Amino acid sequence: MVMWDDLTESFWQQSTGESIVGDLTGTHLDFLPLSIASWSDYKESFPGGLVLSRETGHSRDYGINPYGGYDSSSRPFLFDGPFDSRLRPMERVVALNLGGERAAYSYLQLQVMPVIHDSVGGQPLVVFWSPGTLSVLDSSSIASSADVGAAGVFVPELDGQPLSFSAEGGVISDAGTGSTWNTLGLATEGPLAGSRLQPLVHGNDLWFAWAGLWPDTRVYGEEAP
Repeated sequence: MVMWDDLTESFWQQSTGESIVGDLTGTHLDFLPLSIASWSDYKESFPGGLVLSRETGHSRDYGINPYGGYDSSSRPFLFDGPFDSRLRPMERVVALNLGGERAAYSYLQLQVMPVIHDSVGGQPLVVFWSPGTLSVLDSSSIASSADVGAAGVFVPELDGQPLSFSAEGGVISDAGTGSTWNTLGLATEGPLAGSRLQPLVHGNDLWFAWAGLWPDTRVYGEEAP
């Protein structure tokens, strides 16, 4: 996706945060950690958080997806570039660009391994995945869309102490205290309840889009290209 800003009318590439047309060409925006999560996880993690109102003064149905069936198709429309065959073009991935290294973790693999410990660009990390989040690009009615789950990426330590995580029966816990954690990095029960892990900047992308920009990406569980 390419967007523009109203002030300079420069064009910005979503995945890289770089201005590619206009007065700010070559400028890069700062990335912030961002997760796609279910409403239930958000409420649990940020009970005092702000929520955008649907009372905008305009008639708009925010529960409708104008691109029905987009992410269940075999290939994206309006894209005629080459595909990286290591994953399906429309496969969801958690993708990172840290310390000059890029890595991707398939949502399909995360469904089997909901916790993955790894290191990217010298940074130790842990990826969490859990079910319960609907796709906004599946059914025309988002409420009827498929459950694709949600993922988060964090530094696996708390107050300087490393933590080791695992998942069993859909519950993520740490080995040291047995506390349980959600995909927004919050300890929800146990001795560490209320503690939060430091999030790392990552993308929740479709593989064709990420791989088109970063073809040297390492796919977790596969040999490097």
